[in-house]
Amino acid sequence: MESSKAPVLSALGVFKNVINEELIRSLHVYQLEDGNEIGVEREFLFSTTSSYVEMIAQPVLKLSKVKMSELYEGQMMGIWFCMLVFNICAPSRLTPIPPILLISRNPKLKSIPTLVDDLQKVFQLTYGAKNKQPAVIEDTSGGEVNSDNCPTERVFSVLDQDLNCLPNATGVPPSAEKQKSVQSPTDDAQKKTKNTRKKAVSERIAEIALDDLVKYFDLPITEASKILKVGLTVLKRKCRELGIPRWPHRKIKSLDTLIHDLQEEAERQERENEVAAMAVNKRKRMLENEKESIARKPFMDIQSETKRFRQDVFKRRHRARNLKNKS
Repeated sequence: MESSKAPVLSALGVFKNVINEELIRSLHVYQLEDGNEIGVEREFLFSTTSSYVEMIAQPVLKLSKVKMSELYEGQMMGIWFCMLVFNICAPSRLTPIPPILLISRNPKLKSIPTLVDDLQKVFQLTYGAKNKQPAVIEDTSGGEVNSDNCPTERVFSVLDQDLNCLPNATGVPPSAEKQKSVQSPTDDAQKKTKNTRKKAVSERIAEIALDDLVKYFDLPITEASKILKVGLTVLKRKCRELGIPRWPHRKIKSLDTLIHDLQEEAERQERENEVAAMAVNKRKRMLENEKESIARKPFMDIQSETKRFRQDVFKRRHRARNLKNKS
């Protein structure tokens, strides 16, 4: 039995985070053997001090319903700047590939094979197809396709004759004149008011920046949307544009609870053990710094060490509650 063929890369987009330039996202489109296409979104940390690593990616770009055919280099999508676009139907490029995405200029790319393999394919397809005109193949459906199986533009003849009029007749058809006369001024006024309202809402949403949202991260998203006077769905869409896959209220609330517990523990230890109190205060400062980092970069997750500490706190509370119930 023959093994199934590997998916073929048909499009690739690479984006840079304008807030944290070490974060890079890529959107890969692969063509399957049955002709269908699948999209895969990945995120990488291009660290300046260590090797590059691939991280768990939330679907930020795919949720914005971006079409690869409409994407162009230099386009901004929230906080993501498009630095590379490749489409198999148009492999030739007007601008060179950025040096940071070339393995000859940036050997650290070898540590992330899921991206570098597709970048190598882009390089080969782009510069291998340079100065090479694709051959035109006749399609049985009546159109033409090139050698890359991409349809060429078809030109249809335009009829000058209006089918609503008699041959060689001039002027506007009577039905169109009736439609013009039936339209009332009230309908025009309502449409104008509706368009004005939509424009005002769009302008207010466009004015919302990341700094405006940071003030309300300690509140549930429903309360934040009421204060900002925007709908819940609209606020979620704005968050995705700004690179916030999930409202960070729960993360910040969890850190606040741990900080409060450590504050009480530090006050108790100061009366009993000064060394233990210093250790508790050190942990408290670490949590406060982590909370500030999440407020600045809400796409960050809680650190693994903090998660383990939180789990230990939950276990101690559970044991204390069981002992209290038994007594």
